[in-house]
Amino acid sequence: MKIHHLLALIHLTMSLQAATPSITVKPFGKLADGQKADLFTLTNKNGASTTISNYGGIVTSLTMPDRNGKLADVVLGFDSLSKYVMESPYFGCLVGRYGNRIAKGKFTLDGRNYTLATNNIGNALHGGLKGFDKVVWEATPKITTQGPSLKLAYVSKDGEEGYPGTLRVTATYTLTNKNELKLVYRATTDRDTIVNLTHHSYFNLAGQGNGTILDHLLTLDSSRYTPVDKTLIPTGKIASVKGTPFDFRKPTSIGSRIDAKDEQLKFAGGYDHNFVGDKPFPGSLTRIAKVEEPKSGRVMEVFTTEPAVQFYAGNFLDGTLRGKGGKVYARRGGFCLEPQHYPDSPNHKNFPSVVLKPGEIYKNTIIYRFSTER
Repeated sequence: MKIHHLLALIHLTMSLQAATPSITVKPFGKLADGQKADLFTLTNKNGASTTISNYGGIVTSLTMPDRNGKLADVVLGFDSLSKYVMESPYFGCLVGRYGNRIAKGKFTLDGRNYTLATNNIGNALHGGLKGFDKVVWEATPKITTQGPSLKLAYVSKDGEEGYPGTLRVTATYTLTNKNELKLVYRATTDRDTIVNLTHHSYFNLAGQGNGTILDHLLTLDSSRYTPVDKTLIPTGKIASVKGTPFDFRKPTSIGSRIDAKDEQLKFAGGYDHNFVGDKPFPGSLTRIAKVEEPKSGRVMEVFTTEPAVQFYAGNFLDGTLRGKGGKVYARRGGFCLEPQHYPDSPNHKNFPSVVLKPGEIYKNTIIYRFSTER
C-alpha cells in the first residue's frame, strides 16, 4: 500500500473519535534532483501537533498550549520547501553525521587522517555541505500507545561528506500524549566512524515571530562548559560556570547577561556554547535544561541521554529572514537547545568519545517536554 493511501486510512480511522491521535500527510514540493518531499502532521490526544518533513527530518511546526489553553506554533521555520533549501540556518532539522563543529574539517581515526568540507569560518559544521539536514529520508508513520509517531531512515554511504563507514540511521519522532516531542536516534556502521546526531529547532515559547527570547527564563543543569576560540572551536578546557555569565543553574533571563563584557560572549556575539550536563551517570536520560516564558506560561524541559547541550541564542538572526506567515525573525528571535556530544570531540582526548564501531549501536534519546505554569 502506498504511503499516502496508508496515511489517509490512518487519518480516517483515527478521526472517528475526537481527541484521538492522528497522522496526516501532504506534498511539500520537489527538490532539484526530482525527489519529492512530504509533510507529516502528528496530532496527539490533547490537540497539540507537530509537522515534520522527510526532507532533512525538519520540524516545520510545533503547536503547544499556553496557560489558557491557546495553541501557538513555538518553532521558527518557513512555509515553503524552497526556503528551507536556499535560506535556512538549520531551522528544525536533524543534524548529522556530526552535529556542531570540527576544527578545520580534520580528524584522525585509527591512525588515518580524514578531511571534511569546511563550511563555517574554516571549520566543518553540522555534517558538511550536504549533511543529514539536506537529504530525503524514508518515512514510516505509526500510531503508538505513546502517541503518533514518524520513523525516518537513511543510509549514509562510506565516504559521504568525507566520513568513513556506511552509516545506517533511524530517527523516530513521537508526539506523546504528555505533550512531549520525543526523538530517538539509532545508528550502526560497517567501519569505525564518528557520530554526533542532534536536533536543531529554534524555539520561541511566546510563539514564532513574536519578539525576542531575551525575557525567557533559562535553567541549565550544568556547572561546566567548554570555552571556545574566536572560530567557536573548543579550546579543550572544561571550565566552571561559577561567577560567569554562563551560570544558569538558577532560572535566569537569557537577556540579562548576554551582552556582558566577556571574551567568550564576544566571540559568539552572545551564547553559542556547549554546556556539560551534571549527569548522575553516563547515558542516563536526565533533564539538562528548562525554559519558562512568563507571558504565555509555557514551559519546556529538555531531557537527554547525551553528555552535553549546545545553547544558542539566535545571535546570527538579523531580521532579514521572513518565516511562516511572513513573520520577520529578529536577532535573538529564537533559541536552540541541542543535546549532543562536545564539539570537536575527535580532536580532544579528554572529551567523551564519539567513535562508533561495527557491531555497536549508537543510541541517543532527546525529549522536549511542554507544560504550563500559572
